[in-house]
Amino acid sequence: MSCPVANPPADAIVTAQRIWTNDPDQRFAEALAIRSGAIVAVGTRAEVEALAGPKTLRLDHPEGFVVPGLIDAHAHLVMLGESLEEIDLRDAASPEEVARRVAQRLRERGEIPPDRRDHWILGRNWDQSLWEGMAFPTAQMLDAVAPDRPVWLRRVDAHAAWGNSHALKLAGITRDTQPPPDGQILRDEHGEPTGVFIDGAMDLVERIIPPRSEADLERAILRAQDHVVSFGLTGVHDARVTSEMEAAFDRLERRGDLKLRVYGMASPPEGGEVEFVTRPPTRTNPNARFRLRAVKLFMDGAMGSRGALMFEEYADDPGNVGLRLVTLDVLDATVTEALKHGWQVCVHAIGDRANAELLDAFENGLRAVPQARDPRLRVEHAQVVRRADVPRFRQSGIIASMQPAHAGTDQRWADLRLGEARAQGAYAWSWFVEEQVHLAFGSDFPVEIADPLWGIYAALTRKNERGQPPDGWRPEHRLDLETTLQGFTSGAAYASFDEDRLGRLKPGFRADLVVFDRDFFDPAVTPEQIRHTRVLRTMIDGETVFLRHRQP
Repeated sequence: MSCPVANPPADAIVTAQRIWTNDPDQRFAEALAIRSGAIVAVGTRAEVEALAGPKTLRLDHPEGFVVPGLIDAHAHLVMLGESLEEIDLRDAASPEEVARRVAQRLRERGEIPPDRRDHWILGRNWDQSLWEGMAFPTAQMLDAVAPDRPVWLRRVDAHAAWGNSHALKLAGITRDTQPPPDGQILRDEHGEPTGVFIDGAMDLVERIIPPRSEADLERAILRAQDHVVSFGLTGVHDARVTSEMEAAFDRLERRGDLKLRVYGMASPPEGGEVEFVTRPPTRTNPNARFRLRAVKLFMDGAMGSRGALMFEEYADDPGNVGLRLVTLDVLDATVTEALKHGWQVCVHAIGDRANAELLDAFENGLRAVPQARDPRLRVEHAQVVRRADVPRFRQSGIIASMQPAHAGTDQRWADLRLGEARAQGAYAWSWFVEEQVHLAFGSDFPVEIADPLWGIYAALTRKNERGQPPDGWRPEHRLDLETTLQGFTSGAAYASFDEDRLGRLKPGFRADLVVFDRDFFDPAVTPEQIRHTRVLRTMIDGETVFLRHRQP
């Protein structure tokens, strides 16, 4: 038994059919003991029972399977909370279905003063690749049901949005409106805006939407928290934290309402990135539930909306190589100043050119600031890469923060966008494993669903939600179960400097764990069954934050 301290008695003892510890010295166990929010012993039932006292709480799951608390290394809590209140268009099979749902929301909401945020009909998660012809929609499709109320619907990747004519009118959008350098306004054959805006151009409309209140932000965070702990998440790396969100997280933690561990990536003001990182991070206490020691930048857009930056034009959009969302001079300066002042730098990069240029910037920064201590620079997504660029991650200690679920959903159009040769490096997790690159896995929710089992299933099979193709899409990049689970546990913990306290079940680590109703390592259990496994209990710091009541 692994047990450094035998007394005083444990506060709680957790037993299960099997515990996967992610500890190479003791992979599996039957029981563990918790004291003051930390694990104090791991071993057999009999061994751990020796730590029990008269007040020890026993949490017995005789058919349960326990793993370390799952950590989503790239997600958006506020967006998730808002998506639970806005129109969810994830499964809308046509623009007509979208319009029907908008009309229904209008009927439900009734008249609301125009100065209120809920005067706008907001929604997200539409995906034109699910529709016949896969063409982007137009404002007129929404005008038929909402001629006098503004409608604004974000695409599933959050890198494009679709508005009706009333929204465009309120924003002053005309045929003469020009997009910013980091965005696009889609136009028809007459040069008129169609209603779809890409990346930086979305702000032309979003800046006039009434802002969220403090109560709105807090409600969104708490709704998201309740949602994700029910799926076994004990930690989330929030990939876009504004100053308003930071204040909301702080208020919730002070009140004791924030149970989830949130590792934030600050969103610096556009044009003020360099100045922002010259002030060192202050929210770095590892014991806090909310920390903010990372900064988030964007190299490019998303592949679904053809904004990811490529070396060569899109196979299905000749002449288009995507968008660069930050100048290389600003990127270099920001990385260098961040390294000087103790920020971890996390940069969104999807296209092969975006990844290559980001690696250049990271290497430049590390050479310019050799005194930077353990910087753990992160590439967020690393979605399409050239094989020759992968060793550069390991050579500079760069973390690949990737989202397996994207391969499950994006495969229906990825080959069309990329072409055969380039698609070989799409969602190429096995290349990173071969090169011993640090991997941290997440979901990018609400772009994908928050359930990490969908991402685990995608990593194991490379199949879509219908179990297709039978052998998986580009199956050479499938991963084994242990590597996949490590991406969502110890790999994600390493990416937030928590590898000595989170991501494993061993003495001295925090008691963050999940109990499932099915043993993933049972040889008879298939990936499809793993995907549909239920969470029975989620614990953070030894406290149960989610408990599934037994079905009658």
